[in-house]
Amino acid sequence: MDGMRQRLRPPSFSGRLHDARTATVIGRWLGAAIAVCFLTGLVSHWLQHPPRWLVNELPPRPVWGYRLTQGLHVASGLAAIPLLLAKLWAVYPRLWVWPAVRSVGHGLERLSVGVLVAAAVFQLFTGLLNIVEWYPWPFSFVPVHFAVAWLVAGAVLLHLAVKAPQIRGHWGRRSPGTLALPPEDAPDRRSLFVAVGAAVAAVTLTTVGQAFTPLRRLDLLAPRHPGIGPQGLPVNRTAAAAGVTAATVRNWRLEVRGPRRYTLTLDELRSLPQAEAVLPIACVEGWSASARWGGVRVRDLMERAGASRDAGLRVVSMEVRGAYRVMEMGREYAHDPLTLLALTLNGEVLSADHGFPARIIAPNRPGVLQTKWVTRLEVM
Repeated sequence: MDGMRQRLRPPSFSGRLHDARTATVIGRWLGAAIAVCFLTGLVSHWLQHPPRWLVNELPPRPVWGYRLTQGLHVASGLAAIPLLLAKLWAVYPRLWVWPAVRSVGHGLERLSVGVLVAAAVFQLFTGLLNIVEWYPWPFSFVPVHFAVAWLVAGAVLLHLAVKAPQIRGHWGRRSPGTLALPPEDAPDRRSLFVAVGAAVAAVTLTTVGQAFTPLRRLDLLAPRHPGIGPQGLPVNRTAAAAGVTAATVRNWRLEVRGPRRYTLTLDELRSLPQAEAVLPIACVEGWSASARWGGVRVRDLMERAGASRDAGLRVVSMEVRGAYRVMEMGREYAHDPLTLLALTLNGEVLSADHGFPARIIAPNRPGVLQTKWVTRLEVM
């Protein structure tokens, strides 16, 4: 019996810095990263899947809006990974506190911490796999990611409420709880903070160049590199992946449905008044790059079909499979003069992977909604 008790004894931790001051400082950084990630994630989700009441109110300006918010979303999510690991290192001895549950209140606190840790780990690491487009799970990423984001936000708020006295006591260098800690630990604690900050900086600098192009030369760990790809622009979804072949587009026609329905061949489309716009294409994986697009203004095609100023647009792609084969845009996007049915990219005819014969390009819009291989426009 004594031998069994010896084996069941919880582990002891002799290492220093597993204290409230360390957890509070790293927790502040982690909380800031999660807050930025959560808020920019809401922007991304509502731009991709707007509620019906918001569809016609979403603004197409600034043209770089989604590029900024989604770049911040991915950058803050990646920065949160080393911060989360450091936070868990600071607090993990508390997982072995014995007895495991001392009261109902303590049990509920531990349960809330378990939910917070599990949800945060799930959210950050599935987000990381989404960046590299690897989905080793049976569920749809977007709705689950969105739902768990709210779970993380709620768990963080609950954790802050429960731990408020301890956080307040160790918030600053002169806080009572901080002053009560062994003073000889302070230099090592500062060294730890510098190391964690350096890890966050390294992750950020080697990935943020996929969206912040002045740092593209440091873009060593990101899966996409601005300027590298067909016609100088990265591609997520190829024509082969979408099932679009040369035979598919051989007899291509653009069908425009509205009060005055009509069809156009590619030559007829090219004979219409053309416009150009320098716009970024920004993808949910965090990469973005600007390019010069040329084509026909979507609002001109809609007006020819008899659309009113309040009309929106449904866009149908030739791709045979894909979650975004059909896309809808509200009136503000559809009638913006920079929204094009693009035929050229950087002065060249679109390549197959960039959506030949025609694709949508619009300002301040997620890349998944910049529909390629367009075959039909429907006035709504």
